[in-house]
Amino acid sequence: MTGKDTPAHLADLAWFKSSYSDTSNPSDCVEVATARAAVHVRDSKRPDGPRLAVEPTAWTAFVAWPRVAD
Repeated sequence: MTGKDTPAHLADLAWFKSSYSDTSNPSDCVEVATARAAVHVRDSKRPDGPRLAVEPTAWTAFVAWPRVAD
């Protein structure tokens, strides 16, 4: 992590779930939080568990991939 994504700032991340998340079992989701230097991803069932942090450009390519793959 670089820039403002320090451990102290990670506690202040605003996590959100996709609007495509399964409404029948809302705990079976991933949550995402954006920060200056990274996009953070975690399992909604384990909010204090491991997190994945990726560079914003990599996240943009990841979420664009399904549109490109069609």
